[in-house]
This record gives sequence, C-alpha cells and structure tokens, in this order.
Amino acid sequence: MDELRDLFRRAADHAADYRRSLPDRPVGPPVDQAALTRAFAVPLPTAPTPPERVLADLVAAAEPGLVATAGPRYFGFVVGGASPAATAADMLAAGWDQIAFNPVTSPAAVAAETAAGGWLKDLLGIPATASVGFVTGGQAANTAGLAAARHQVLADGGWDVERRGLTGAPPVRVLAGAERHATVDRSLRLLGLGTDAVREVPAGPQGAIDPDALAAALREAGPGPTVVCLQAGNVNTGACDELRRACDLVHRHGGWVHVDGAFGLWAAAAPTTRHLVDGLEAADSWACDGHKWLNLPYDTAFAFCARPDVHAAALSYAAAYLVGSGGVPAGADLTAESSRRARGFAVWAGLRELGRDGVAALVERCCALARRFADRLTSAGFEVVNEVVLNQVLVGFGDDARTDRVVAAAQVDGTCWVGGTTWRGRRLMRISVSNATTTEADVDRTVAALVRLAHGAGEGVVH
Repeated sequence: MDELRDLFRRAADHAADYRRSLPDRPVGPPVDQAALTRAFAVPLPTAPTPPERVLADLVAAAEPGLVATAGPRYFGFVVGGASPAATAADMLAAGWDQIAFNPVTSPAAVAAETAAGGWLKDLLGIPATASVGFVTGGQAANTAGLAAARHQVLADGGWDVERRGLTGAPPVRVLAGAERHATVDRSLRLLGLGTDAVREVPAGPQGAIDPDALAAALREAGPGPTVVCLQAGNVNTGACDELRRACDLVHRHGGWVHVDGAFGLWAAAAPTTRHLVDGLEAADSWACDGHKWLNLPYDTAFAFCARPDVHAAALSYAAAYLVGSGGVPAGADLTAESSRRARGFAVWAGLRELGRDGVAALVERCCALARRFADRLTSAGFEVVNEVVLNQVLVGFGDDARTDRVVAAAQVDGTCWVGGTTWRGRRLMRISVSNATTTEADVDRTVAALVRLAHGAGEGVVH
C-alpha cells in the first residue's frame, strides 16, 4: 500500500506541476506528430513493467504533445479548465473506481448525481421535477433528449418505437434552425430518423432561429409527429433563440421542444444574461455541457427531460441479473451507457466550490472579457462581425486568406490558441472565452499578439 500511495502522489504531483505551468507555457506548442506517435508506439513488453516506470514513461511521451486547453489563453473551442475541487474529486473518482450504473453498484455515485442534478436544475431554471442524465458531452445529451422526443411524438400517434422500431412508423418531422450545431444532425442519424427528416428554418441576422419562419414551417408541416430543435448559444455568435415564443408555437402544434444549450444554457445562471434564455423552462428536453463553461473535467454533460417517465422509457433497460434496476429512474436509466464512470462526484465538487454566486460571476466575467476582446480588436482596426451577447467573438482581418493566415500564425506563436470558422460565407477567427482563470491581462496580451501577427500577415490593419 505504501507503493500505491507513492505512485498516486507522483501522479498528483505531475498533474499539479502541469497545471501550475499553464499561465506561462506555450498554449499550442509545435508538435512533431510522427515523433509523438513513435514515443508511444514502443513494442509491448513481454514482462510486466513496474508502475512507477510506466508513469514516468507516460509523462515523458505525452508532455511534448499536451495542449494547454485548461489554461487562461486557450480560446479555440468553447472549453474551460477544470476547477481545483472538481479536478481533485475526479482524481478521487478514479481511485474509488465506482460503477455508476444504479444505487446497488454505487450508492454514493447515484446520490452525488441526484444532489448535483438538483443544483443544476435550480441554477438553470429547469423544472425541479425534470430528470437528469449525466452523459459524456453535448452529443450524448442531444441524443438522449431527441430519443425522448422520438419516443413521445410517436407514442402520441399510437406507435411504440422501442418495441416496433421505425419501420412502418409515422414519419417524424424535425424542424431546426439553419445554424444548429452539427451534433443535432448526428443524433438524428444515430436515432434512425436521418438528416432528411430535418426541415431547415432560416436564421436571423445573428444566427438565432427566425420565429416567424418557425411559425410558418409549423403551419406548413400540419399535424403529425413533430420535434423542434432550438438553440441556446450559437456556436459562432453566441446568439440564443427566442425560447418562450418558440416553445409556445411548438406546443400549440402538439410538438416536442428540445433545446441544445451546450454552453449557452449557462446564461440562465447569471442575472445579466438570464434574459437571453427567457422561457427555457417551457421546453421538453435540454442538453448542456459541464466541461465547457462550468469548468468541470471531461467528460461531463447533462441531459434533462421534463418527463422523467419518457426519458427512462426511451433509454432504460432491465435484465434479471441487474439487481436494483426497475426502480426510480437513475444512473444508467437516463443515459445510453451502462458501465458508467462516477462523473457526478466532480460535478458536485465543482458546484460546491463555486456556489450560486460563483457560477454567476464566472458567466458574467467571461462575457465581460469577450466584450473586452471585441472593443480592443475593433480599436485596433479589425472587424468584429457579431453582436457579442455571450462569450463568442468573430473577427475578420480583411479577406479570407489573410484571416486564415492570422489564425494559423496565432496557433504557432503560442501566446494563445484561437480557431477559424466559416460564418455567412466568410472565414473568421472565432474567440471563445470560457475559462475561469482568464484575466483582463490575458485578453490584452492576446490582443497584442494578434495585432503583431496581423501586421505580419498582410499590409497594415483593416480600416
């Protein structure tokens, strides 16, 4: 046991040293992928290797290929860095090695999910009676919500999709905004509905669904099984759909509303942004990530459903040997996984560390820093093309080719990491501010680097 304790301490020391280095290390260091692969692809040894040697070799092989996604100047995707308490809880979860299938396999894991799920619903304004499945990410959360939607809209038409499948079923129409996230389409593929089921609804100027066009699409669709996918937080602009109006429209037509709120749903947790998701409680299912704006470890996300019975009917299963199944839906009953790791411990710890005020402050600070980015880049002569309502900033540096050159140069430079995107036919830099440790100084340092790199990518700034 002393050897085990020493091994775990060494691992924790390596992790702490890495996290301590994040403010100063290059965010995206140049990597020789072939050399990195060779470092890992050593011959599998015939004899066992001492654990401490395995750990040392792992650190040596991985270190050159680590990207500082948990650091304060990583702005490439909507991801945060896991908070201290959540990270420590995740270490404990690995050490405890629990199976969060049901209250029999791990009473503590299910209790943590139940408590944390209640906190999440309270923070987001989701009805307290809703169910919560702890899943791996936005993809799994969207799939769970749309599985529940598929179940209910077909059950309303007298069809048991879990027993009879989709062959011969009434066609399910899916209305979704033109700027929906790509995971919605993949969920429809995985659920057998297919992307041909989508009737695309035009988006407004900032990428939110056009409610008048949605009303027209619902009238045109007529009666029949209908699912509408709404969005809280456009992946490019941060724009949110008019949830209250849209939910009312859909329910008057007898449809199901699913909200993809991977990061934007967190607007509900802060007083200054709550109005952006007004009416979210009227939806039928919601998807939301924890490893994005809430700064929890990977892989943590949540599938909420206003109808727990429908949620469980769409995803749960039972077998004679599964002791403890068939009771109040929990754990694996609300996800598409059985041998689930106990991710609820880190969620509970992260929320407890922040508290209600801390979550609100995190959201509001990231939004303020996004506006700081927009103001300073605009003052430097570059074009911010979106209305900065949340934590997303889209920047143009002139023509598409020059913008791509600036993005590529930033990724090599190492001061920050930003990504490129295509929006409304233009190549743009996308800046996502989601990390709790990002400061005004990090924003200013990043802007200075982008100005320097932009001057090197073309003649002068854009006026």
